[in-house]
Amino acid sequence: MPEDAPETDAPPGSGAPGPSDLSMRLISGIVLAALVVAVLYAGSLPFGALLLVVALVVSWEWARIVRRSDFDLGLLVHAAAVAVALCLGAMGLAGLAVAAIGAGTILVGLLTAGERPMLSAAGVVYAGLPAVALLWLRTDAPDGLLAVLFVLTAVAATDTGGYIFGRSIGGPKLAPLISPNKTWAGLIGGVAAGAAASAVFAHYSSAPVMPLVITGTTLGVVSQAGDLTESALKRAFGVKDASALIPGHGGVMDRVDGLIFAAIAAALIALAINPHAPATALLYGT
Repeated sequence: MPEDAPETDAPPGSGAPGPSDLSMRLISGIVLAALVVAVLYAGSLPFGALLLVVALVVSWEWARIVRRSDFDLGLLVHAAAVAVALCLGAMGLAGLAVAAIGAGTILVGLLTAGERPMLSAAGVVYAGLPAVALLWLRTDAPDGLLAVLFVLTAVAATDTGGYIFGRSIGGPKLAPLISPNKTWAGLIGGVAAGAAASAVFAHYSSAPVMPLVITGTTLGVVSQAGDLTESALKRAFGVKDASALIPGHGGVMDRVDGLIFAAIAAALIALAINPHAPATALLYGT
């Protein structure tokens, strides 16, 4: 999420967005959420296509931040690696998809020597791995749809709860040198909201409540870490927003920063439980 004015848990009087900005954020958020849910319901291939678009835009935004470049050879290889990985993922070859991301990471690091190669290479993982993770979950029938919907729900609830509690309570700053508007109240309230949303999701999906609440709480904490990580990156390079593609939100990275970390965490949890049925493992722990 954007680091300054549009921060999701800014306390009162801290430079939070005005009514018009909030209205734009709300409208944009509703449109984006409706689009994502519709494509998610449409099936694995449409969802994979959406993930590809998002991952490519994130790749471009990463290059703009880290190398101050809208297009270069590093971005071309970065985008190609992400595209190949998602194509392999769509074919059910998740292991090869991860290998493609690894190969792309190495190549981008070599091609951008002298231009922050470590950070440039990290962008391949940042853009590609969460997309592959979500596609891996979505393609696992019959629970893929519910599993991805659960991850999205936990992250969205954490984001919304963080905004509401941070704005209404304020209080001590969480990480003032990284993201000056974030508060401990926002963090705790956001994670609590993610846990509550997970409990409701479990009730309506017939999944076991406590395991899903624990998983949702974990994803909430991890998503907040993802938010702070992106804020730290932007602050290091003196950038307010990753781009201006989404009205009221900034760039795509600003909108999916928490989801990026949460998607990877969800995939790792599923992998540890049952790599042959990741969606079922994430939801039901079996």
